[in-house]
Amino acid sequence: MPWWQATRETVAMVVGLGTLALLCLSWFPAAAVLHLLLPRRTGQWLGRRVACHGFRFYLRVLELACGCRFDLAALDGLGREGAMIVAANHPSLLDAVLLVSRLPNAVCIMKAALLDNPMFGAGARLARYIRNDNLVNLISRSRAALREGTQIIVFPEGSRTEQFPIDRVLPSIGLVAQRAQVPVQVVLLDFSSPYLGKGWPIWRRPSLPLVVTARLGQRFDAPQDVPTFTDALQRHFDDALSPESADAATDTARPCTPPRPISS
Repeated sequence: MPWWQATRETVAMVVGLGTLALLCLSWFPAAAVLHLLLPRRTGQWLGRRVACHGFRFYLRVLELACGCRFDLAALDGLGREGAMIVAANHPSLLDAVLLVSRLPNAVCIMKAALLDNPMFGAGARLARYIRNDNLVNLISRSRAALREGTQIIVFPEGSRTEQFPIDRVLPSIGLVAQRAQVPVQVVLLDFSSPYLGKGWPIWRRPSLPLVVTARLGQRFDAPQDVPTFTDALQRHFDDALSPESADAATDTARPCTPPRPISS
C-alpha cells in the first residue's frame, strides 16, 4: 500500500474516533444533569433528538473528512411509521449510530455495562435506552416504550457478527414483539469492509472508501408462536444477506466477510 494511502486512512481513523469521543464527552455533563432535573417524557424526547442529530452530524463528518459514503435513504420514512421493532444485522460498532441517526424516536437495547458507565451512559440514560441484563425487565420496559409509540432498535444476534453473514438469531426479539403485539421491521446493513466488526481492533485503520448501505427487509407481523417466528427471521436474514441478494441490491457495499488477521 502506498505510504500516502496508509497515512490518509490513519488520519481518517483518528478524526473519526476523535470526533465521536468529543461529541460524547461534550454531551455527558448536560445529559447527566438533565436526567436528574427533567420529567421523564421531556428528558427522553430531548435525549433521543440530541442522539439523532448528533449522530447525523457525526456521519456527515465521516463523509466530508474521512472518505466514507452512507446510503441510508431507505430508513428516512421509517421514523414516521410509529411503534415497531427495528431488527438489524450487526456487522460493526457503527450500526447503532447509523440507525439512530435516521430514527428520531428510537431507543436501543444496550449492554448494562454501557448504560452504567457514568460518562458514556449519561446520554443513553436520558433517552431511556433499555438495559439487556434482565429479560423480564427488558420485556416490561420495551412494552411500555412501544405503547408510547417508540421504535426499538434490536440486534437479534445479541452481539456483533462472528460468523458472517449473520449469527444465530436469539428468541428474545420474538418474545418482545409477541408481548407488545407490534410488527418487526428487518433492516439489512451492508458494509464494504468489516471495519469495527468483531475481531477488528479499534486502533486498526479502515480500508477507504468505507461504503455502507441500508436496505429494508421483510416486515413481520407480531408473532403468535415465538419459535416459528425466530426460524422465519433467521431464514430471512440468511437469504437477504447472501452475496447474491446484496449484489442485486447494490454494486458497492456487500455483507462483510470476517476481518483478516493483522499482517506483520
